[in-house]
Amino acid sequence: MSTAPAQSAPPARSGRAAGIGLALTIALSVVAPILTYNTLVDDHGWSEASALLVSGAWPVLDSAIMVAWRRKLDEFALVTLVFLAITAAVSLIGAHSTRALLVKDSAVTGLFGLLCLATLLAPRPLMFYFGRKFGTDGTPEGVAYYNGLWRFEGFRAAQRQMTLVWGVVYLVEAAVRIVLSYVLDTSAMVTLSPFMIYGTLGGLALWTVRFVKRTKAEGERRAAAAATAAAAA
Repeated sequence: MSTAPAQSAPPARSGRAAGIGLALTIALSVVAPILTYNTLVDDHGWSEASALLVSGAWPVLDSAIMVAWRRKLDEFALVTLVFLAITAAVSLIGAHSTRALLVKDSAVTGLFGLLCLATLLAPRPLMFYFGRKFGTDGTPEGVAYYNGLWRFEGFRAAQRQMTLVWGVVYLVEAAVRIVLSYVLDTSAMVTLSPFMIYGTLGGLALWTVRFVKRTKAEGERRAAAAATAAAAA
């Protein structure tokens, strides 16, 4: 993602660790909330609002486990902790009707979108820290390599563009889920909501991988052309 000559890449993160993390997230943030909600409502006669509130504890547990697993309070972990606090506060404040809880859940992803856009005004946008967390192995060498890429204009522009796209998409996703909360019944939204959340995340992740590859290839072509022109001169 730079116009500089290609450098050796930092060590990649463990594929096994990434797979375990993904499986844990699917289990705790998608499967467990749906099963918990349906079990409490259908088998134990809980109210929809109470069952929805309890089932929302699973994604919070997932985030807490991930922070504890990394055992490092870096910028990414701080963002995770902030959103754990936001999720807890949003769940406890105000009315606890099923619709209110669903709207509050959507508000959390909307706040994430706003956070992405707000960091465009910061020295480095949020996607820079996400890229450093998931694109390196976390060693001092890997982190130093990634930090050094910031000196390239193409890299900086790509990080800001990715942050803009993530922010806008998450604001749209939150708005759509809020509208659906007023259109669909609670059981349908409990099933649909995690698929919307992680479908959006998966789509953005796929777009990001392709964008990074394309931008990196363009930077390497510019670097090669500049080297050829310098040699000719």
